[in-house]
Amino acid sequence: MRDDPAFSRRTILLAAPALIAASRADARSDDPWPPTFETGRSQFTVVRPRAPMPQLRLRDLHGKDVSLAAKPGRVLLINFWATWCAACRLDLPVIAALARSRADRLDVCAICTDVREPGKVRDYLGHTNAAGLTSYIDAYGVAADPKTSSDAVFQLVAMPITYLVGTTGQIEGYITGAADWLSPAGADLLQFYRQQAR
Repeated sequence: MRDDPAFSRRTILLAAPALIAASRADARSDDPWPPTFETGRSQFTVVRPRAPMPQLRLRDLHGKDVSLAAKPGRVLLINFWATWCAACRLDLPVIAALARSRADRLDVCAICTDVREPGKVRDYLGHTNAAGLTSYIDAYGVAADPKTSSDAVFQLVAMPITYLVGTTGQIEGYITGAADWLSPAGADLLQFYRQQAR
């Protein structure tokens, strides 16, 4: 007796991707899933459950205390970096170029986690071709190493790390390493989260 061709092994294997895509589409109707954005050894990691971004107390590059908060209806990228981080030298110019190219649609800021002297941070940014990037100093411990605090809002699981805060002020996810936010995949991810406000 021959196998029913509708259920042959080959048919099942060929149909599997379509079935998986259909099941993901059903899941997306309740909880939309972002497009894939990956770079080098990492990919954008969705954070669940979402947490609201708190107002952050930081220091600007002139030594003054500032408060950073997400703006309703806008996507915010927060890039954490350190002067000892080799990948940060590659990442910061891309983050700065992204901020310049999408200033009308996106908020971008960089937070230095290891140096608390504004002059040194300004000099460092000037040598990395990231001048003009909205930059702050983590003088009050906004970011936390998971080894020292497991309940911190922003954890430094690698360096650099960029968190994406959605249009509703919720922390949606992060990507580690020098990510190419100017790539088509980066643009697709940002567009996905911009549309979440609608």
